[in-house]
Amino acid sequence: MSHARSFYTDLSPDTATVAAGRPEWEQGEPVNPPVLFSSTFISRGVPGETEASYSRYDNPSNHPTEQVIGILEGGPNDAVLFASGMAAIDAAFSLVPMGGRVVMPSHAYNGTGALARELAAQGRIRLSALPIDRTEEVVGALAGGDGSAPAAMLWIETPTNPLLEIADGPALIKAAHEVGAIVAVDNTLATPLGQRPLDWGADVVVHSASKCLGGHSDLILGAVVAAATDHDTALRDFRRIRGATPSAFDGFLLLRGLRTLALRTERSNASAATLARRLESHAAVETVIHPSLTSHPGHGVAKAQMTGFGCVISIELAGGAQAADVVAAQTKSWAPATSLGGVESMLERRRRWPGEFIDVPESLIRLSVGIENVDDLWADLDQALTRAASA
Repeated sequence: MSHARSFYTDLSPDTATVAAGRPEWEQGEPVNPPVLFSSTFISRGVPGETEASYSRYDNPSNHPTEQVIGILEGGPNDAVLFASGMAAIDAAFSLVPMGGRVVMPSHAYNGTGALARELAAQGRIRLSALPIDRTEEVVGALAGGDGSAPAAMLWIETPTNPLLEIADGPALIKAAHEVGAIVAVDNTLATPLGQRPLDWGADVVVHSASKCLGGHSDLILGAVVAAATDHDTALRDFRRIRGATPSAFDGFLLLRGLRTLALRTERSNASAATLARRLESHAAVETVIHPSLTSHPGHGVAKAQMTGFGCVISIELAGGAQAADVVAAQTKSWAPATSLGGVESMLERRRRWPGEFIDVPESLIRLSVGIENVDDLWADLDQALTRAASA
């Protein structure tokens, strides 16, 4: 028994994460797709378009994973897997024509910002960076109101990492398309269960699949889903030529993680909202940033375009950087580590990284909420915050 792609797209995302990417139902066949540990395949003559030949070009083991992500994002094409989230971001930037101007968040993920600045220094792109939640300013930048040419790409990150700014996705995408710009959306923090940018009209959606999609902090992978066939083809060509194709085993790990995405997302999002409310009244905390809070300036936009507010909370401590470092040293349930979206809760002071944006506060701690009991997480965080305030 096999199902057409439309069968899975008609299912709820919760069910599609479990059902899609399976082998045909035949007597004696496996429930899970096999993993092919082979760098090369038998190939005589000129390889066909769908014929496996060499794993740098493509490995069939990754096709089920690509199908699941493509279906979850609501795209007509399967995802294109990459060896890392940064490789996926680099591939998306490759869609910008030579010298084209990119409008992007001034507080994007620091790896994205570093890559964009490097490409701009090489003359590959021109760069306009500004707060993505200031819709009118972004629309003006897209049009090139300062005399520059209209933008060739709008890069949206919503929520941004780590300040959790919320972009008005539909409004910005409409404005970008009016000036002929491609729109790429980094959907890593929200996941396709929290929002589907292709439904807003985005051209490509990017993921660091190492984070929430994989969910177990045991792989490095990226993914891009393109709405148009020509973009999908260009991304696959970029991957093949640059050697950014992931291993079959990492693709397997990602698919296994995806099967529980709905459960993990439901639990971590609910716990994050609970913890954010409790943190607002903690004496050691000066500011709490989470889109679920009515105090968040982007709460209304997030509520309108998201079905979940995410597992990441950012807080600023009244005691400054020293207090933030004390918290990271005193927690027992929160791992003091970088990254986010795993089953385990993690935290870190973001400005400990030299490449972090300078206007990210020194005292800011990014919390990634896992799937542990929320009261255990709160008790541990509360004692660490109390110690930091005393210190």
